[in-house]
Amino acid sequence: MIIRYLGHASLQIRTKDVTILVDPFISPNPQASHIDINTLDADVILITHGHADHVADVKAIADRTGATIVSNFEIVEWFGKQGVEGHPMNHGGQKEFEWGTVKYVNAVHSSTLPDGTGGGNPGGFVLWNDEGCVYIAGDTALTMDMQLIPFSCPAVDLAVLPIGDNFTMGYADAEIASDFVKCDRVLGCHFDTFPYIEIDHDDAKDLFSQNNKELILLEIGKEIEV
Repeated sequence: MIIRYLGHASLQIRTKDVTILVDPFISPNPQASHIDINTLDADVILITHGHADHVADVKAIADRTGATIVSNFEIVEWFGKQGVEGHPMNHGGQKEFEWGTVKYVNAVHSSTLPDGTGGGNPGGFVLWNDEGCVYIAGDTALTMDMQLIPFSCPAVDLAVLPIGDNFTMGYADAEIASDFVKCDRVLGCHFDTFPYIEIDHDDAKDLFSQNNKELILLEIGKEIEV
């Protein structure tokens, strides 16, 4: 799996000849101005919850690429009314697609779609195939439910965790979350986009390093391999 960071909580994952986007909030993000959404490939779009900073570019990308969205029932239904195809899920459920398996897991946050429609309950995703297993936490507080993931999913190779604090857990809680999911390699997201969630990069990395873990803070547009 190749994971490219597109800013905020947005990712592009390439695996098994399939391209997956996660929570595309790119065109409204000045920090990602060098990323042109009209050049992004997408076969699948994973949506953790309905907030505008996670769904802003979903329709434009799906309309152009024909990508299928995967999210909870309420979000899939909302986009379906706009002509976007989707596969609905809910907490605890998993689905085996041709390219791999997706499990929809709990997150503690809120979720309202851009027009004020309720977005159902927020969630995260664990996705895996024979190339690896990635946990995408979505916007969430630290929660004991994370401890269930190692019991119901393969060993997590990379945990994508929010670290910006204020609206989600901060990097100190994310370090604890990495213990809960038994993964010492963490890709940080949901930080620095707005003044509320600016962090000290060195302090964050040092905390993980002191506990023999790796916190990866990618520049927007850069990628890593799982």
